[in-house]
Amino acid sequence: MNLPHPGLPSFDYIRAQTLEQVVSLLLKHPTDVRLFMGGTDIFVQMRDGLLEPKTLVDVKHLPGMTTIEFAPDVGLRLGAATSMNAVAQHQAVVENYPLLAEAANTVASYQLRNRATVGGNLCNASPAADTAPAILVLEASLIAFGPSGERSIPAEKFFLGPGESAFNQGELLTRIDIPLLPKGCHGRYLKLGRNAGGDLALVGVAVLGYPDETVDSGYRFRVALASIAPTPIRALKAEEILAGKSITDETLQQASDAAMDAAEPIDDVRASARYRKAMVRALTRRALSEVWAMLLEEN
Repeated sequence: MNLPHPGLPSFDYIRAQTLEQVVSLLLKHPTDVRLFMGGTDIFVQMRDGLLEPKTLVDVKHLPGMTTIEFAPDVGLRLGAATSMNAVAQHQAVVENYPLLAEAANTVASYQLRNRATVGGNLCNASPAADTAPAILVLEASLIAFGPSGERSIPAEKFFLGPGESAFNQGELLTRIDIPLLPKGCHGRYLKLGRNAGGDLALVGVAVLGYPDETVDSGYRFRVALASIAPTPIRALKAEEILAGKSITDETLQQASDAAMDAAEPIDDVRASARYRKAMVRALTRRALSEVWAMLLEEN
């Protein structure tokens, strides 16, 4: 059992000057170098003896790492080191991607959200990451920079397992690109924790719905779940049900049941697997009902 240190273990600190410098350090010292932006997770892990890197490389000051840009013909670009509060409060995010603002605003406490970053939340590849379901239903791309330059990783291919992501050796996350959303869409992110705020998600559910005349129901829904499997996931069967049948209370319930069936949670000190599965169904039904009500108001 690892016991917390009275302080942090000793380490060297480097404030990165260029992306190429970071890549070089990661390639030369793959086990000894760790990157950080807000530091809200890595310092806790170091204090608890889970990590003992010899060098921490601060990448949050690199160009573009805290930039938020929205273009009406392209979409949203978020620098990886953008704080959760900056995301949750930015006018372009609130007006065009309220689901993302809602998810960012559920992370930890207000004070921690001043430091915690959207990139850090994703790079940890935690099954319970609050922004993960949001970027899945928003069909975002994560932009990595590495030895071969820049590459784009679709959100649905980024999470490989607990703490495991699709980065190659020497790569770091520089930004998150979110495309323009379908016209007339609405979304919600609902989170269940052990207390009203500041807790990790026991279950997280993101839902995005929008009109689409090409499917039988006239609407498409995207549903993503957190903290119920080794990775955040899309509930694809639930999405199929909602596209293939008229949207009724029965259809919403069938989709919620399908989301529950997609969940593969574990028993741990925070909740049982059985409870989590039940809460997936309950929160999915609530989120779907709320999004459906918003869609009906516009039609």
